[in-house]
Amino acid sequence: MTAPARSPAGEKPSALGTVAPMLRAALWGVAGLAGGAAVTALFSGARVTAALPLTVGYLVGLVGWLLGGGAWEHWVRPWFGVPSTWDEGSGTARYWRYNTDHKVIGIQYLVTSGAALFLAGLAAMAMRLELMTPQLDVFATNQQYNAFMGVHGSLMIFAVAVVAIVGGFGNYFVPLVVGADDMPFPFVNGISWWFVVPGVLAIAASPLLGGIQAGWTGYAPLTSQAPDGQVLYYVGVFTLGVSSLLTAVNVIGTIIYMRAPGMTLMRMPMFAWGMLVTSVLNLLWVPVVGTAMTMGLLDRLVPTPFFNASGLPVVWQDLFWLFGHPEVYIIMLPAWAIWLEVLPVFARKSLFGYRWAVVGFVGVTLLSMYVWNHHMFTATGDGRAIPFMSSTEIISIPTGFFYLVVVGTLWGARMRLRTPMILVLFSVFNFLFGGITGVFLSDVPADYALQDTFFVVSHFHYTIVGGMIFAWLAALHYWFPKYTGRMYNERWGQVSAWLQVIAFNGLFFPMYIAGMMGMNRRVADYLPYLGGINVAISVAAFVFGASFLITLANLWVSWLRGPRAAANPWEAKTLEWQTSSPPPLHNFASPPVLTWDMYAYGEGTPPASALAALAQGDD
Repeated sequence: MTAPARSPAGEKPSALGTVAPMLRAALWGVAGLAGGAAVTALFSGARVTAALPLTVGYLVGLVGWLLGGGAWEHWVRPWFGVPSTWDEGSGTARYWRYNTDHKVIGIQYLVTSGAALFLAGLAAMAMRLELMTPQLDVFATNQQYNAFMGVHGSLMIFAVAVVAIVGGFGNYFVPLVVGADDMPFPFVNGISWWFVVPGVLAIAASPLLGGIQAGWTGYAPLTSQAPDGQVLYYVGVFTLGVSSLLTAVNVIGTIIYMRAPGMTLMRMPMFAWGMLVTSVLNLLWVPVVGTAMTMGLLDRLVPTPFFNASGLPVVWQDLFWLFGHPEVYIIMLPAWAIWLEVLPVFARKSLFGYRWAVVGFVGVTLLSMYVWNHHMFTATGDGRAIPFMSSTEIISIPTGFFYLVVVGTLWGARMRLRTPMILVLFSVFNFLFGGITGVFLSDVPADYALQDTFFVVSHFHYTIVGGMIFAWLAALHYWFPKYTGRMYNERWGQVSAWLQVIAFNGLFFPMYIAGMMGMNRRVADYLPYLGGINVAISVAAFVFGASFLITLANLWVSWLRGPRAAANPWEAKTLEWQTSSPPPLHNFASPPVLTWDMYAYGEGTPPASALAALAQGDD
């Protein structure tokens, strides 16, 4: 298959020409959705519910979206012997069409995850506005509140948490950090992002059809009584899972087969290790949750009796958490890798315990496959709770290895407290606090008392938001010069970072107290004695949400007008910093050869001749 054509560098398409492929994809998708749903409804008549036309319409619309975005010219026509006529474009036009450049795909993922974060954040703000008073004010019913809660949770877990680091930074930086010119399957990589947009839109649109009433976990048999918004949950999560699988295949192939000469497995950057084990977990467990989504959808379409009250609804809980708890580490393993990339650079000190970090990555990956069972504490009661509890607590051992490496690296360091370093330190603190409180939830008697309270909500957000989101923000600032060629405003970066950590702790720490006072999650109207603490939590939530607008404004203005960045403004030693900012089309002017220790700060620098050769590239 021939490579797609690219527009000449000096050619500037019109505004309409820039977005034309995206508009065409949207039109094909909407036409497919409407046509597929109408035809299915016409032939099925009154024999089925609206779930079947909705499902068929979504699938047809998904195919139309993919074909309209460029798959028709680039994939389908060559299958019939017709040469590909697809032009990947140049400049900003590249980001609005099918593209095989891993850097363009990474930016597409980053922007989409940011949009999903915005939608999820709006849902959270609406929920906190409702919870400022004990009675219903913002929403007419508790079901409407739960619909927004389902959108918030589903987008944060399935779209933001995975897409942001794995899809965004994984696509952009994995080839760069291992010294590759691209990923092994660029055509597959190019189509992977196009599954994200319909998945996000399906989940975001679910309130229009009654919402996701069973929460982001989709627990059966509640789903058997849920409105048709549940269908959008199933197809949306399944579609996002397809994107994750395609990305995982490319990440694993890049790291295993395309590393630069001299880069053995035990000399790989921490980010590459984090992305490798994360992608392995994705390959193992995303098909499991995809199977669960398919079975849940069939319960509504056929209907089959998999998870309804006459079937085995607890099997849903098993299938979901077989993926859902490794998912926590799918989220956190890349975040830990970001810690270990940023800390040595700004501590100006060699990474302590490289091999301990590798053991931590492998240990967490293996044990995460068994920790799903602590979500079954209140579903068993047959003597399995004690071994379940033990496995939950054992995984803290390899997790502790990362803290060993962090403390060893910081010990005696002369830190440069720039925005990426500050955000990583905040992430380290937040996850530690969330992990400590997680010990209570891993204890069976305490879990019986605290389950379904705001204590669980707080613990979950300290680990995921406090750990992953702060690491993602750190990576946004750390690699900002590399993917934009500009420097962000350091003062506003630090202002937003400090505001975020203060508001974050003001938001989620009181939730521990509210949970122990009896505040249940997933309820919009509560007893009046909890009103005061909920007002305080909501005020902190609004400040936390506003702090992200400062970050967005700072990065956006800096991208447009910030000072030009040097190729290596942080004086880092990993390979992505040994090329121009932004990198050229094939990343390096000549294939890099690793001849230095990338984490040995204070112990010499890479050969000047090697760095000069790597930094010279064309556009």
